[in-house]
Amino acid sequence: MTASDPADTPAPPASPAPPAPPASPAPRRVLLLLWAVTATAYALDLASKIAVVAGLEGRAPVHLIGDWLVLQAQRNSGAALGIGETTTIVFTLIATAVSVTVVRLSRRLASTPWAIALGLLLGGALGNLTDRLFRSPGHLQGAVVDFIAVNDFSVMNLADWSLTCGCALAVLLSFRNTPMSTAPAPAPAAAPTES
Repeated sequence: MTASDPADTPAPPASPAPPAPPASPAPRRVLLLLWAVTATAYALDLASKIAVVAGLEGRAPVHLIGDWLVLQAQRNSGAALGIGETTTIVFTLIATAVSVTVVRLSRRLASTPWAIALGLLLGGALGNLTDRLFRSPGHLQGAVVDFIAVNDFSVMNLADWSLTCGCALAVLLSFRNTPMSTAPAPAPAAAPTES
């Protein structure tokens, strides 16, 4: 009987890699900032639209800075510049998708600038979504109240400006590679196996 060659001895099975650690939950202060920005943007938009419908709709435009900044109430069933007026429900679904996405992202948010950007996006999306749901003609096709005309370019509302600023800030943060969430803690090293 011959001794077995060590080279023929099978190697012990490799231990399985440990599962990736879950992302850290969002810090409380960052979440509070996100919801504060969202609530402020939404409340300002809602209050301004109520005031415009009550005091400006059906009346002559108010020129604040010549033709550069004019307050004129109008209903818009489409998007900016009156695009897509016959596909209102599409914009309702887009606003809903934006809102759901921001809420999902907030669970791992750890960046103050990103909290501001996402708060502006969510507040603006909810502002226009409220119009789509509850203003005439209803059935997810309500017309948005617009009233801020800038040099005859477009008539917008505060929700639109909130969305625009949120998008611009998000693009800037992306170009600067600003992380939205903290990296998960490294997994503990696997203990060596006995041979």
